[in-house]
Amino acid sequence: MLVLRLLKESFLSAISALVVNKMRTFLSLIGITIGIFAIISVFTVIDSMKSSIKNSIESLGNNVVYVQKWPWEFSNDYQWWKYLNRPVPSVKESEEIKLRSTKAETVVFVVSSYKTVEYRNNSTDNVAIISATYDYAQIRSFEIEKGRYFSFFESNNGSAKAIIGNTVAKSLFKDINPIGRYIKIMGRKINVLGVFKKEGTSIFDESMDNSILLPVNYSRNIFDIRDEQMNPVIMVRAKNNIDIVELSDDLREILRGIRRLRPVEDDNFALNKASLITQGFEDVFRIVDFAGLLIGGLAILVGGFGIANIMFVSVKERTKLIGIQKSLGAKNYFILVQFLTESVMLSLIGGVIGLLLVYAGTVLATRMVDMDFSMSVTNVISGVLISVIIGIISGIAPALSASKLNPVDAMNSNF
Repeated sequence: MLVLRLLKESFLSAISALVVNKMRTFLSLIGITIGIFAIISVFTVIDSMKSSIKNSIESLGNNVVYVQKWPWEFSNDYQWWKYLNRPVPSVKESEEIKLRSTKAETVVFVVSSYKTVEYRNNSTDNVAIISATYDYAQIRSFEIEKGRYFSFFESNNGSAKAIIGNTVAKSLFKDINPIGRYIKIMGRKINVLGVFKKEGTSIFDESMDNSILLPVNYSRNIFDIRDEQMNPVIMVRAKNNIDIVELSDDLREILRGIRRLRPVEDDNFALNKASLITQGFEDVFRIVDFAGLLIGGLAILVGGFGIANIMFVSVKERTKLIGIQKSLGAKNYFILVQFLTESVMLSLIGGVIGLLLVYAGTVLATRMVDMDFSMSVTNVISGVLISVIIGIISGIAPALSASKLNPVDAMNSNF
């Protein structure tokens, strides 16, 4: 009961002091508010970017190896002419991998390009035309909102069928149902079989919203799928019990055999993995984390000094009151807790305002940018804890000085 009474009186005293000195309270809050806003903003943006990147990498496939001409990461002894002379992956090689590999669950050949797509008098430019073999849906995760996916027969026989992205559908068809209608790509009529569900912006520009998916056996009639400009790639997903390293070793052996490379010859292909992207971003995030902590830490440090300074002023102004309280029997710890509570309250209010500003910023940013920004519970708890800690650190010295005042000297003080 004594502890609760002490906390209640300290809390009421702190509120009274903050309300009476409104301007001083406002000026004291600015530093902490800016500091918490800076730190939690950085954490929130980084967490949102990490989430977006994680989702994008998952769409690429954590257990998928990409057989390509160019590597995603170059070594220190990079010799560009060796890479330039490499052959591009082919459909035949993907079929050979499917026959020979005991580690692969799914093998898909994919080419892509950007073209103008037309429907009657409407057209849209720079649409990603993705051409893939039938099993593409088993590697690239997506949902079909309207219509359906290709049948095995339609894919293998190269039917003039297409699944279009949500953005493409809205641009070409407006409010018309596109299923069963014909679009034109390079003068060829193609029947719309389905529409992808809206995915939003992807960090790697892998969204299906502005894309059209075609069977590769149809695309070979209108595109040169052996052209390097078509970005040929063989996507290979590992079986459930197979590690990505095992799959890479298996693919290296198979591809060297297919391309008849001698033991002394270097690989003339690249085996790319999503982990290469993850490692690169982790280094960037560490730097941004440090920069955010440094900037926010400096702002909070300034705010902490501001609170400490205000608390020393508050002790001076209430010196006579402290003397009276002590003469009436108030213990040192009561005075200590009283001023410490005021300091923590001041810092906590600044922290809460900073968190509210961050939340408002996330809502605004989500509306302005096609990316989901959200403040996690961890970030909210971190903001509150940092505010409380800064309040304690900033208020401990003024509170100690107040608690150690001699009651007689305090009552006779000129303040």
